[in-house]
Amino acid sequence: MKWLLAILLVALCLPVAARAQELSALARIEPAQSYIRDAGQGAEIRFSLSQPVPWRVRFRADPPRLVLDVREVDWTGVEGVLQTSDHVRAVRAGVFRPGWSRLVLELSGPMALSLAEMSTQNDTKLALRLDPTSAEAFAAAAAQPELPGWGMPNVTDLAKPPARVPGRWIVVLDPGHGGIDPGAERDGQTEADLVLQFAREFKEILLRDGRFQVVMTRDSDHFVPLEARISIARAAAADLMLSLHADALSEGEAVGVTLYSLSDEASDAASAALAERHDRDDLLAGVDLTAQDDLVATVLMDMARTETGPKIDRLATTLAGAITKAGLPMHRRPHQKAGFSVLKSPDIPSLLIELGFMSSASDLKRLNDPGWRSSMAEALRTGIVAWAEAEAAISRLAPRAAPAGD
Repeated sequence: MKWLLAILLVALCLPVAARAQELSALARIEPAQSYIRDAGQGAEIRFSLSQPVPWRVRFRADPPRLVLDVREVDWTGVEGVLQTSDHVRAVRAGVFRPGWSRLVLELSGPMALSLAEMSTQNDTKLALRLDPTSAEAFAAAAAQPELPGWGMPNVTDLAKPPARVPGRWIVVLDPGHGGIDPGAERDGQTEADLVLQFAREFKEILLRDGRFQVVMTRDSDHFVPLEARISIARAAAADLMLSLHADALSEGEAVGVTLYSLSDEASDAASAALAERHDRDDLLAGVDLTAQDDLVATVLMDMARTETGPKIDRLATTLAGAITKAGLPMHRRPHQKAGFSVLKSPDIPSLLIELGFMSSASDLKRLNDPGWRSSMAEALRTGIVAWAEAEAAISRLAPRAAPAGD
């Protein structure tokens, strides 16, 4: 085991900056020479790569996962590498942060590494061997702290907060999913790509208006955890946050634009399923949620209701009116509620907008239509302006506290 420990220490502790300078070209997986398969009581994993890359492995719990971080690997085709397995339930991969890729294996139970090595003889192979372990040993491995430089990037690195320009509203646009989390998929298209395209076009329309400053939680195909999205909005001192999605539902009616606001009780089963799926996407991307406090989350939700709830309801009504006036199709219940984590900021009015559902052929066609996207972005701009002006008027009319001694 001493040789294995030495290999892991090299893989984990070699300075990231030095390795990045030496290995800057994008590597790729060779699916035909790679496999994930059961072997006895455990599983064998072999990835054939086009070149060596810096890498490290760690575990996450609830659900049990193996997380492999590497320096820029194109994982295209990795889904087909997983053979029928009793130990590895699913695999997903993609960009986790700019310059870094992540692959996550969802495990059937507690597992431990008995082999972890990269060979560069003839070609480059990364070999891992997983064997069953006790729940206690797995929990201890999963609880290991992140090494310096391997955690999520600072919020200011993801989206630099702007200096506020007097008289302008700061709007945070949050294109859902990204990187390792593609969101819904249909006909070779991903939700992450569709909503990012819309967000970029929407941003330009808001900027041309002249009354807005716009911050994007992501402006490329990389992963941003839900908690970081909220932090970006708070760091920007946002006046408004709009999270953009285009999900898919297998059951029930799912056609047209839908506006979601925060509630611990979902409007219906479909809304509850969407909110649960969004949180699970963070888990499957390898994010550690063990530090989150359910009591704190409850307090935040209560604060959101009392402090910003009325503003959010007025925002949803105004946006729905603007979209309808523009002649754009909306869901038969245009304003619904669910416990989306991305909406839990206590002091920033936030809405999640389902621009349409990829499970609907008509919605998918509209999402791919530049004319429809332009009309939708313009309707949203009109609605935001009307809402912001109305909120300013309400604020001016609000009674002021009497001076002390009156």
